[in-house]
Amino acid sequence: MAKKARQRISYVLELDHSSSGGHRLGVNGLAVDRDNAILYSGGRDGVICAWDLNLDLNNHSDRDRVSSRDTKSQPTTKFRASTQAHTHWVNDIALAANNTALVSASSDLTVKVWRPELGDTEPHTIGQHADYVKCVATPNNADWVASGGLDRKIYLWDLNGKGKSLEIDVRGEDVSEKASVYAMSVNPNILASGGPESIVRLWDRKSGKRITKLVGHTDNIRAILMNEAGDTVMTASSDQTVKVWSVTAGRCMYTLTMHNDSVWSLFSEDPELAVFYSSDRSGLIVKTDTRGTVEMDEGLSVAVAQEHDGVNKVVACGDYIWSATSSSSINRWTNVETGPDAQLPEPFRHLRASSPVSRSRKPSAASADGLAKREIPAKSILRISNTAAFPPDLAEPSESNLTPGTLTRKGSDIIVDPVIPVIEPIHHLPEETIEGQNGLVKHKLLNDRRRVLTLDTAGDVLLWDLIRCEVIQRFGKRHLEDVEPEVNTLEAVAPWCSIDTSSGNLTVVLEPFNCFDAEMYADELVLAEPVDFREDQRINLGRWILRYLFAKLIDEEIKRDEIYRLKLNETVERRQAARRLNPPTSISIPTSNAQGWEASDSPLTTPRANGANYPLSPGLGIGVATPANLLGISENVVTPGSPLERVSSSQLYRTSTEDYFSAGISSADASAKPATTPAVADQAPAKDETPKSPVDTKDKDKDTAKSPSTPFGKKFRMGMSFGAKKLGRSASTNIEKPTVTEEKPEENKSESSSNHEKEIDDNFRGVIQKIRNDYEKQLLETPDNFVETKITPALPIDAPVLKLPPGTKVIIQEETSGGSANLYRGTVMSVGVDADIIEEKAPMWLGEVLLTNMIPQKDPVKVSFVLHPWRDSLPSIATADGNNRLNANRMLRVKKILAYVAERIDPQPEEPEPGALKPEEYLELYCNDQLLPNTMSLATLRAHIWKGGNDVVLYYKANGRKEIPRELPQPTLDDPAVSDPGGQQAIPPIATVS
Repeated sequence: MAKKARQRISYVLELDHSSSGGHRLGVNGLAVDRDNAILYSGGRDGVICAWDLNLDLNNHSDRDRVSSRDTKSQPTTKFRASTQAHTHWVNDIALAANNTALVSASSDLTVKVWRPELGDTEPHTIGQHADYVKCVATPNNADWVASGGLDRKIYLWDLNGKGKSLEIDVRGEDVSEKASVYAMSVNPNILASGGPESIVRLWDRKSGKRITKLVGHTDNIRAILMNEAGDTVMTASSDQTVKVWSVTAGRCMYTLTMHNDSVWSLFSEDPELAVFYSSDRSGLIVKTDTRGTVEMDEGLSVAVAQEHDGVNKVVACGDYIWSATSSSSINRWTNVETGPDAQLPEPFRHLRASSPVSRSRKPSAASADGLAKREIPAKSILRISNTAAFPPDLAEPSESNLTPGTLTRKGSDIIVDPVIPVIEPIHHLPEETIEGQNGLVKHKLLNDRRRVLTLDTAGDVLLWDLIRCEVIQRFGKRHLEDVEPEVNTLEAVAPWCSIDTSSGNLTVVLEPFNCFDAEMYADELVLAEPVDFREDQRINLGRWILRYLFAKLIDEEIKRDEIYRLKLNETVERRQAARRLNPPTSISIPTSNAQGWEASDSPLTTPRANGANYPLSPGLGIGVATPANLLGISENVVTPGSPLERVSSSQLYRTSTEDYFSAGISSADASAKPATTPAVADQAPAKDETPKSPVDTKDKDKDTAKSPSTPFGKKFRMGMSFGAKKLGRSASTNIEKPTVTEEKPEENKSESSSNHEKEIDDNFRGVIQKIRNDYEKQLLETPDNFVETKITPALPIDAPVLKLPPGTKVIIQEETSGGSANLYRGTVMSVGVDADIIEEKAPMWLGEVLLTNMIPQKDPVKVSFVLHPWRDSLPSIATADGNNRLNANRMLRVKKILAYVAERIDPQPEEPEPGALKPEEYLELYCNDQLLPNTMSLATLRAHIWKGGNDVVLYYKANGRKEIPRELPQPTLDDPAVSDPGGQQAIPPIATVS
C-alpha cells in the first residue's frame, strides 16, 4: 500500500468585506459574455467575480460612438456575484459551452468550472495538475477544455466532470527543463502551446501527437491566438515581439515590433485575427488593424491607452476595452476606430490615401455625417514592424509640426538620435474603473507567534490574533517596520504554524509535525470568562485553535456517538430486564490483586498510553519523581473506565510527560537510584509494569524508603506533574532497564491484538471506528454494563472557550509533488454539516486530537545551563566534583529555577510558616549582568538575553529580604543529590508545569 500523502489543516481569517464585492489583489484573467453583457474576472485572491456591464456590446454607429465620447460616461458596471473558487492565484479564465460555463486555472493545482447561471454557488473541480496551472482554452461550442501548467503537461478535461480525456507530455523527446506551458490556444482540431522554451508546439487534439514546432522567439511565450481555420498562429513573447506564423508553411511570416517591452497579452474576436489587441509589461495597450491589407506590415497599429502597471490581460467587446493589472481594480477604456473611417493626421492621411491598398478600401462615409470625428494623434500611431512602410518618418518639418522622433515608435530598432520618442496614448484616463478591495500584501509574525502584523494594498497596518481569528488593533497608513517594535514582545515560542498572504488573505497553515510544539502559560491569557487553571499550567496553541475551528464537527460527532451508543445500550437494557426476570442462584466473587483492584483485560481498566488507570505503587509514590496525586484530586473520586477518568488521563497525555530538570550528564546506571534517576521515574506514570524480580522490588522499596520527598518536591507537587515518563525518553537522560523494554512490546502486542481486530481506515473515520470497536469489545466482555462515551474532547481547562468569527474558512489540504491540493473547504459554521466529507478526507491525527484529546507525543526540547552564585555571595549548588551543569524544558520559568536554588541552599520545613517568602521574592537570577523577570522562560532567555549556542550561564543572588546561611548543608550518603559513582550529577527533576 502506497504511503499516504501528508495532510495539513489551514484556516483563513476573515477580512473586512465590502458590499460591492471585488478582488483584493491583482487580476489575472478576464472574459466577456457579449450576449448577456457580463464581465468575468479572476484574481490573485483566488476569487472569480461576475459583473453586470449594463452596456450594449453590439457595434454602435459612428454617431453614437462620437456622442458617447463627447459626454462623460457614468459608471454602469454593477457587482453581480463572486465565488472563492481557489485558495491560490487564479491564473487564467475562459468561457465555455456557449458562455454558460466559466473555467478557471489556478496555482492551487486545480481546474474548475463555475456555472452561475445554473444556480452554482461554488465551482466544481474537473481536473488537477501536479504543479501550477497557468492557462486554459476551449472552443466555445465544445464540451471539453484544455489546460496547461508548470508540470509540463497539457490535459483535456470533460466539462461535465467525466475526467481526463487526453494527456500530452509537452517535454516529448527533447526533455527540456523549460517545457512549462504558459500560453495556449485551441480550435476543434489543433492545440498550440508555448512557454519559457520559446518554442511554439502544435498538437493533434484527438491523438495528442505533435504536429510541428515553430522556432523563432528568443524569450518566454506569454500569449497565443489561432485563427478559425487553424492555419495561422499569432504569438506574443517576452522578447518584445508579436509573431505571425503559417501552420502550413511551418515558419514565421511576420514579426511585429510595435511594443518596446515584454508582450503579456493578446486578444482577438476576429476569425482571421485581422484586428487584435495586445498589451505589455509597461502598461501599454495597443490595437492593430490589418483589414484590407495585402501585407500585414501595411496595417495600422495605435496606442489606445496606458496603464500604471503591466497589463496581465486585455479583452475587447463592442466599443469597449477592459484591462487587468496587478491592481485589484479593472479599467474600461473606449475603443478606437481603426478601420477605413479612421481619422488620421493630415500627413498620414495623404500618404495612406496614396497607397494602392488604401485606395481600394471602401470610402469613408464620415464626411456625409457632418460629424467632427476625433482624430488619432500622430504620437499614438506605432510602426507595426521594422519593415513596415507606414507610417514613414517625415523628415521635412514643413510637412508637419511633429518631430521625426515623435511620429512613430520603431520597436526594437536602435535609436541613434538622443531624443527619446514619446508615445502618447489616445486615452490617458479610463472611461470607468471597477473598484477592487484591499488585500494583504505583506506580513510579519511576532515573537509570541500568536499575533501577526499585516500590510494591505491601501497601506494600512493591522494587528491580528491568530487564536481569536480577528483584528485586534489598527495602525492606519504606516510602515510595517515602524509598527513592529511597538507591539513585539521579548519571547521565544516554538514554531507551530506558517503564515501565507499570497492570496490577499491571512492564511494560517498547521502541519502535523510541529503544530503542537508551541505552548503558552495560562496565566498570560485574558479571558472573558475566568477559568481555574492549575499553577503554571500551559496551553497548547495547536490543540486550542483546532478544538474551536472544528467545534461544530465535535458536536455533531458527539450526537452521532450518542445515537450509536443508545442502540447498543438498548440491548444491555433488554439483557438486564431478562436477568431481573431470572435472577442468578449464586454470586461469583471476582479475583482481586493485592491492591484490591479487579484484574481484568477489559479496555475499561487496561492502562492506556496517556495515563495509568491503576493507583500507583506505594513504594514508588514516595520519590520526588513520582506523580503521586497529580491534580490534587482524590484518587477515590475517579473510578477506572469512567468518562471523567478518560478525560483526565487524556488531558495529561502531553503535560504529564514533560520534565523540567534532569541530570546534565546522564548516569550510565540509571536503575541504581530509583528516586533520582529518570529510569525509575519512567516507571511511575507508565503502564502497569510488574517488577521483574524480587530483588528489583526490594531495591525499589529500599531506595524509595531511604529517599523521602524533599521539601521542594512536596512544596511543588500539588497542581503539577513530574514528567517522569518523558524524562526517561529524553536524549540526555534516556537509560532504561533492559527488562522494562523487553516487557513493553509484549504488552503492546496484547493490546494491539485486542484493539485492532478489525481493520480501520487511515483517516478521521478510523478514530471513530476504533472507538466503536472498543464499544463492541466492552459489550462482549461485560455485556451487562452500559456503554459510556469514549469521545473526550479537550475541556476548557486545556482549551479555553473561543468564539471564532463565523466566516473563518477551514481547509484540509494534501501534499502533492507541486504543492498542495484541497481535499475540503468550509467554514467553522459548516464543518458540522460536512461531517461525512471530513470523516473521509481529514487525517487520523486530527480525529485523535478532536475526539480523544490525544496529541502526538514528542520529547520536550531542553536548554542546558549552569548555575553559579553571584560573586560567591551565596553557597554553590555544585557537587563535590564541581559539576553544576543542568538542563530543563525550554518552557521552564525563572521562578522555577530560583525555587530549585532555594531548595538546595535554603531548605524549608515541610509545612512553611504562614506568610513565608517565596523563593522568587528573596532570590534573583542574572544572565549577562541583566536581571531576569520571574516569568521569563529558558527559551526566551537563551534567544534574547544569552544569544549564544553554548550552555547558558546564570547567576543567583539574594536581594536582602531574607537571611540565607553562608554554608551549604552537608549532604549524607542517602541524599539523592550526592554525585553518582561516575562523578556525574543526578538531580531530582523539578516539577514540570502541567
